[in-house]
Amino acid sequence: MKSRLGLSILLLMAWIPVIGCGGSGKSTLPAPTTYTIKGTVAGATGAGLVLQNNGGNDLTVSANATSFSFTTPVSGGGVYSVTVLSQPAGANCTVSKGDGQAMANVTNVSVTCSPQFTIGGIVKRLTGPGLILQNNGGDNLAVSANETSFTFATPVAGGSAYSISILMQPVGENCVVANGAGTASANVTNATVVCTQLYAVGGTINGLHGTGLVLEDNGGNNLTVAAEATSFNFTTPLPGGSAYSVTVLSQPASESCIVSNGSGTVSTDIANVNIVCVGEWSWMNGSSSVGLNGGVSGVYGTLGASAPANLPGGREQSGTWKDASGNIWLMGGYGEDTTGTTGLLNDLWKFDPSKSASGEWTWVSGNSVAPLGIPEVAPNGEPGVYGTLGKPAPGNAPGGREQMVTWIDSAGNLWLFGGIGIDSAGLYGYLNDLWEFNPNLGSNGEWAWMGGSTTVPEQEGNSGVYGTLGTPSANNIPGGRYGGYAWTDPSGNFWLFGGNGFDSVGTNAYLNDLWKYTPGANGAAGKWTWIGGLAVAPISPSPFSQSAAPGVYGTLGSQDTANIPGGRSAGVTWTDASGNLWLLGGLGADSVDTTGYLNDLWKYTPGAEGTAGEWTWMSGSNTIGINGGQPGVYGVLGVADAANTPGARFSSATWIDVSGSFWLFGGQGYDWTGASGFLNDLWEYTPSAKNGGRWTWMGGSNVIPPNPAQGVESGEPGVYGTLGTPAATNTPGARIGAMPWVDSSGNLWLFGGQGYDGAGSQGYLNDSWMYQP
Repeated sequence: MKSRLGLSILLLMAWIPVIGCGGSGKSTLPAPTTYTIKGTVAGATGAGLVLQNNGGNDLTVSANATSFSFTTPVSGGGVYSVTVLSQPAGANCTVSKGDGQAMANVTNVSVTCSPQFTIGGIVKRLTGPGLILQNNGGDNLAVSANETSFTFATPVAGGSAYSISILMQPVGENCVVANGAGTASANVTNATVVCTQLYAVGGTINGLHGTGLVLEDNGGNNLTVAAEATSFNFTTPLPGGSAYSVTVLSQPASESCIVSNGSGTVSTDIANVNIVCVGEWSWMNGSSSVGLNGGVSGVYGTLGASAPANLPGGREQSGTWKDASGNIWLMGGYGEDTTGTTGLLNDLWKFDPSKSASGEWTWVSGNSVAPLGIPEVAPNGEPGVYGTLGKPAPGNAPGGREQMVTWIDSAGNLWLFGGIGIDSAGLYGYLNDLWEFNPNLGSNGEWAWMGGSTTVPEQEGNSGVYGTLGTPSANNIPGGRYGGYAWTDPSGNFWLFGGNGFDSVGTNAYLNDLWKYTPGANGAAGKWTWIGGLAVAPISPSPFSQSAAPGVYGTLGSQDTANIPGGRSAGVTWTDASGNLWLLGGLGADSVDTTGYLNDLWKYTPGAEGTAGEWTWMSGSNTIGINGGQPGVYGVLGVADAANTPGARFSSATWIDVSGSFWLFGGQGYDWTGASGFLNDLWEYTPSAKNGGRWTWMGGSNVIPPNPAQGVESGEPGVYGTLGTPAATNTPGARIGAMPWVDSSGNLWLFGGQGYDGAGSQGYLNDSWMYQP
């Protein structure tokens, strides 16, 4: 180790004098070795090519140059890296053999340039923002609203493929690409993007209450519509000029929806497609045929015992009630007893909808057989058993009758007044007896005669005792009548208007007197008060026309103390949530005292206790016209309109649904053509403080078919379908005097009446129907 160190020192000492000596006294280092970097260029036909070496020493290469040489050499052994800083116009250049270590002048770097072409074209009819184009799935290009041309930022190498597509459509438009794909051999300028305005397709919905409605447009683009929706729009708009066709794919539960204005060619937003949804009828029980006897006999079973087979016989113009438990009570009417005898019935029935699948009937009181009447004096029917005034008894029962008025009090007692029927002596006439039935007395409930007369003059009626206007009295009593109009107000008072009967002086007329009955406490007799209208009906100037008080209509929609409907009978009534009393139509007198079929709608607003209220003419005509009654204005099925109004009619069926709308079915009257007969049209009236309300035709026929039989009122036959199954095609046959009620679920029910069965035969029906609004 020591010998090696010593040797090194000696060598270093010997070298120092050498490097310190020279001829001039100075020493010179050898120049460093450097090498140039250059190469060839091929295909650079355009200006703009700029090369770099090691990220600098920028070198601009002229157009059509075939070689290049960087100005700054690289030290021997140093690295070099030739890159393209800027591409020449219309070309893309790449470098080969551009990296290495300079051990000599570098001359083999090769720059090869290939042609580049822009991709673009024209844009037609673009008006909105949001259009984004792509080339080969990238190079996104946003195109502004109203642009007429486009060019992608990144050109495409010659010989390579291009493919223009739409990444995002503009707002409210649909664009398509033409000439958008190919192989680039020159600048592409013939691609075309054509934009078409997109238009929404939608409309209105009327009457939709349930879930499950699904709409389609052009067989797709399914749209599920929520319950209670009043409008719709498909999610996918359509290009202008294309076709649309809106159809129902799935119906909502228990409703049937139809489309109108559902197809066409799009040229603007479509908002007038109309979807109308109406409820469906279900035939619930009873017979679909009146049989060969012109009516279906009753099946009474055992008195006081319900049974699935029990069923009242076919009948019309019965009295009905609904108790607090949801049970329906039915009394009398004109129709078939248990033996098939037709007459005035006095049987009382209870229908419990909670029993069995479609409810059960119980015969509660009255006779199951209508005794034969007195020839040319009285029809078949049971005389009344009145007992003691004000005293209920098991043997009491009103006589057989029809077209009575009914009420139910707060205690659940059933009340009836008048009608045309059989008195205690078996005579037939216009009754004015008042009865109360207490369901809780005895084994099956008991009747009590509460007022009025037990007898009638033969085929006539007792005159009314009016007393002092606005003053209640135990002596007051309306005259004998049938087809009166009845309501119960929120205070529990019973109201009675008009009917065909007898005034205070014994004139038989269409009456327009208004009465209020206030029941006594604990089922005791109350008092009648004459509230308004005439106590003495004017005598008709014509022997061919019944006496009647003319109506005073005033101004449509304006209540007035002078207003009052003309005398009439057999119309229909409702009571709204505010306690206003409503009536529609009937047989009676118009504003000029012409008698016939009426279609006027009235509202009565009761006054404070002891004061008269005021009438308002709400819709319909104030004249009967030359045809005996006004035709209906039906409009579009399911669409409310201020111009709509039912034709003049009497003996229809009515309901109030859970939303407060009034419903009307059938009766005898006029269709839209002015033909008269039995009707099966269904109407809804929606009261409104803003516009007075609107009528909507909801189902049934707006035309009464011709009947070849002379002297027989024509009407549509029923379409019964399957028992218990709702269907869009189901509908009760045309009829008069049917008995309506509303169940606890808000469904509308209809029983019997005189009309047409499923085979088109006319007679006394005992079918029950349910309608789900």
